[in-house]
Amino acid sequence: MQGLRAGLAVFARRPGDVVRVVHTRGVRDELGDLVRAAARTGLPCAEVSETELDRLAESTHHEGLCVIARPLRWAPAREFAEVLERTRGAAVALDRVRNPYNVGAILRSAAFFGFDGALFGAQAPHPDLAPTAIRVAEGGVEHLLVSRTTDLADTLARLRERGVRVVGADGEAKAGAIGFAFGRPTLLVLGNEREGLADRVRAQCDAIVAIRGSGAVESLNVAVAAGVLMAEVMRQTGGQIAGKG
Repeated sequence: MQGLRAGLAVFARRPGDVVRVVHTRGVRDELGDLVRAAARTGLPCAEVSETELDRLAESTHHEGLCVIARPLRWAPAREFAEVLERTRGAAVALDRVRNPYNVGAILRSAAFFGFDGALFGAQAPHPDLAPTAIRVAEGGVEHLLVSRTTDLADTLARLRERGVRVVGADGEAKAGAIGFAFGRPTLLVLGNEREGLADRVRAQCDAIVAIRGSGAVESLNVAVAAGVLMAEVMRQTGGQIAGKG
C-alpha cells in the first residue's frame, strides 16, 4: 500500500503483517520508529529514489512511502453485527459506492468520529479496497472493523434482527438528518454516487433521512454527506470525537 499516514498506521496497528518497506529520502525523518524497528527485526527496508518508488508503487501518489503488507482482514458479517451489538456503537455501510476517493474519505471520517466499522456491499469489479482508497483514508482503515457482503439488503435485515437501527441517506427524504433521533447501535447506509440506494437496500432501512441545503445544487458529494451524518450521530449520542484507539 502507498501513502505516508496509511503506511505508518499499518506499522503501528499490525506490525506483524508488514513484509517490506520502501521509502524515499524525503520522508526519512518521519520514519524513525519504523526504520529502527526494521533494523532490529530484520524487516527489509530500503531507501530508493523518487523515480524508483514511482515504479514500484505504480503511482506518483505514494507520498514517499510504500509498505508491502499482508491483506487487511475482512470480518465476517456475524462478527460485525456482534461488535455493534456489544458496543452499542455506530458504523457506516456503503451500497455500491465505488469511487476510491469517496470510499477513502468516508473511511477517514468514520475513524475520525470514532465509528466502529464499515460494511461494504457489492464492490465489483474491485472486491478489495483500492490502494487509492487506503491512501486517501490516511490510516483510518486500520482503526475500523471492515466487513463485506454480496447481499447488503439481506445483511441489513440480519443486523436489524439484532437490534441495530439502520438509517439510509437520500436527498429527497422527508425526514431531516439534523436533529433526527439516530439511537444506538446504528448503521448509516449511503448509496451509489449517481443511483442512490438500491430498492432492496432502501426497503431494509428503518428510516431514510436527508441533509437539507439551500437548493442551489441538487445534493452533496457522498463523502461529504457521510461526514455530516457521522458528526450528527456522534453529537447526539455522546460519542468521543476523534477518540478511539
